[in-house]
Amino acid sequence: MTGWLLILALLALGGVLSTLGDRLGSLVGKARLSLLGMRPRRTAVLITVLTGSLISAISLGLMLLVSERLRTGLFELDRLEQRLQTSRSQLSRSNSQLASSRLEVARAEEGKREAQTRFEQAQARASKLRQELAPLLAQRNQLELERSRLSQEVKGRDAEIRRTEAELAQVRRRISAGAQELKDLEGNLIALRRGDVVLSSGQTLASAKVTLERPEQAKEVITALLQQANLNAFRRVLPGQPPDRQILLVPKNDISKLEGLLAKPGSWVVSILSAANVLRGERQVLAFPDLRPNRPVVKAGEVLASTTIEGDLTALEPVSRRLNLLLAAAYARAQRQGTLVEGLQFDAASFKKLARELSERQPGQVAQLEALAINSASTADPIAVELRWLAAPSPAQSGPGPRRP
Repeated sequence: MTGWLLILALLALGGVLSTLGDRLGSLVGKARLSLLGMRPRRTAVLITVLTGSLISAISLGLMLLVSERLRTGLFELDRLEQRLQTSRSQLSRSNSQLASSRLEVARAEEGKREAQTRFEQAQARASKLRQELAPLLAQRNQLELERSRLSQEVKGRDAEIRRTEAELAQVRRRISAGAQELKDLEGNLIALRRGDVVLSSGQTLASAKVTLERPEQAKEVITALLQQANLNAFRRVLPGQPPDRQILLVPKNDISKLEGLLAKPGSWVVSILSAANVLRGERQVLAFPDLRPNRPVVKAGEVLASTTIEGDLTALEPVSRRLNLLLAAAYARAQRQGTLVEGLQFDAASFKKLARELSERQPGQVAQLEALAINSASTADPIAVELRWLAAPSPAQSGPGPRRP
């Protein structure tokens, strides 16, 4: 609507200005005015041209003043065309980028679908692996338990090996002690060949349990014990002679150490032992003191040794030897446990009766023998034992035999 109004205004303005120009030209022509030395006619033409130019200028100025789009199209058309060309180029590039983006998006979608497919495959594979791994985990747990059990067994075996090594060391010590004892026996044998040995090396000459109330009593106790040992040695080495002199020789350092040890509180067992083999008729006996704490050695009812007599062993003499071996084994154990007494106490009549009963038992009957301590005994107390036997079933029998005293 504004454009039509502008056209109508321009047409009206052009008509008015044309009329004014024509009137002005007519007035100039009638007035026969001359400008710049020109003829009046030419002056009138010039005035008409100027008037037309003014009309055109006013019309153009009015159009430019009224219409912004006209001003833009007249003055900025080239720039707008350049911008339009640039925009078109950018649009083309944008379209190309859009196509590339769409292609990339399509590729990304395709990759996403492939990734989804791979993810689903991975999930399926993971589920399958979990199912396959479950028994392996169970097997691993079982193997760990087995390893733990084997470790415990290895530790047990190591402990058993250490115990075996300790027992082996103990056996070696026993072998060494046996070798030393054999050496001593050989020396005794040589001495026996040379004369009558009445005292052997390590034999007890006197022994006593000592519990002092005051440390000052140690010297008196040692003196009395040395006198008793001297008397016993004199009677064995010089029998038939009056014991009127000192033949027992004990180092003073050993006696001083013994006094110091006896001064300590506690119950002790003091022994005077022969230091070497002594022949009958010798004038001196070398000895040394031995001090041990008085402690329980065996308990009443304790089985000190046991053995088995086979069914085919029924003769009285072999049975008696087996009983003697049982007593020797019981005494050896009592010695290992710390007793200082010489030999065991037992009833000889019961011993003979048991030997006779064992020799008269049924043929093929196996007898199990035990040596039991009758009473509790300390280091220096005598040990009384009782022999018992329990008839074991023979291969043809199934029940246990009677237990006999």
